[in-house]
Order: sequence, then C-alpha cells, then structure tokens
Amino acid sequence: MSTAQPESQPQNSSNAQGLPPHLNPWTYPRTLSNTHNNSPIHLELTYSPLDPTTALSTISSTAAGANVLFLGTTRDTFEDRPVAQLSYTTYPQLALKTLDKIAKDAIQKYGLNGVHISHRLGVVPVKEASIIVAISAGHRGEAWRSAEEILEIVKEKLEVWKREEFVDGGIEWRENRERDSSGNLISKSRGVGKG
Repeated sequence: MSTAQPESQPQNSSNAQGLPPHLNPWTYPRTLSNTHNNSPIHLELTYSPLDPTTALSTISSTAAGANVLFLGTTRDTFEDRPVAQLSYTTYPQLALKTLDKIAKDAIQKYGLNGVHISHRLGVVPVKEASIIVAISAGHRGEAWRSAEEILEIVKEKLEVWKREEFVDGGIEWRENRERDSSGNLISKSRGVGKG
C-alpha cells in the first residue's frame, strides 16, 4: 500500500490538526495499486474530487473489448427532502483491505483486465461523484455484470459511513447497505421493502 499527500490541500486545514490520521484529510489520498492474475487494480480513498479519465487510464488494456465506468453522484433529494450535501468517513486501512478483496474476487470470477475503485471522503456536494467503479474486460457482458456486482458489494461491505445533510438543517448518518440498487429500504427481518 502506498500513501501520498493530497494534490490539493483541504480548505479547513487548521481544523485537521489534532485529528487522528485516519480522519485527517492531510494524510490522503490513500491508494493501493497492485495486480491479480496480471490484471491491474487501483484503489483510492480521497478527499479530492474524483477523476473519471484517470480511472479509465488505470484500467486501459489492449485486450479489452469493453470498459465500463460508473459514477455515483450526490443527488439533490432523499425521500422528498432537499439534500444540501453528503459527507463520508472511513477507517482507511480496513477499507482498502476490503476493496482489494472485492477487486480480486471480481477479477477471479469474471476474468477482468483491470479494476479501479475510488471513493471520495469528506463533503461531496450535489452533482459531484462520491464513487467511481471502472472495469476493463474482454467483452461487454463481463464488464457490465462485474461493475454492477462490485458496486453492490462495495455498498454492502465497505467500511464507509455517509452523513446526509439536508437543506432544513437535519443530519442523518447512514450505512450504504441500508438500501438496495433501486433505493428501496432493506429490512433485516423482512427482506426488501419500499423505503
């Protein structure tokens, strides 16, 4: 695992002093780049805006017939409440380990040519991306299926917590695993229900 300083420094750097390293934006981005079955894996946790072009370049392969790029963005409402912004936090050592397992499992299952997963931390304004999943594969079927599966597993297992901040001043903490891919609330006792 390689750790680097952020390319652009956080706006409120004075507030970052005294924070534990895993909560201090000055200790990011945190990245992990390796290979599995000769396929590149690039994982990133960052406080900076996400870059889709960089994500695609890390997975580019002459053997690929398909590249799939998914951007998860902050929308302006949640259950009819206007959203001001989202904020994310994580424990990076554990999160990178989880992302690495997810990427390796997908490469093994689908025979992928490359996987890139980036998750943004801190404040993510409306319309900006909080997650990128980029996949390179020999064929579109494997690319589409694996990208969706990776995203769903990330939402289920990744140690990232989301704080929704509403225009009315309300704040709610959520785990990504609380909702399915259509936004329906997942009930632990009843299966899936409308949320």
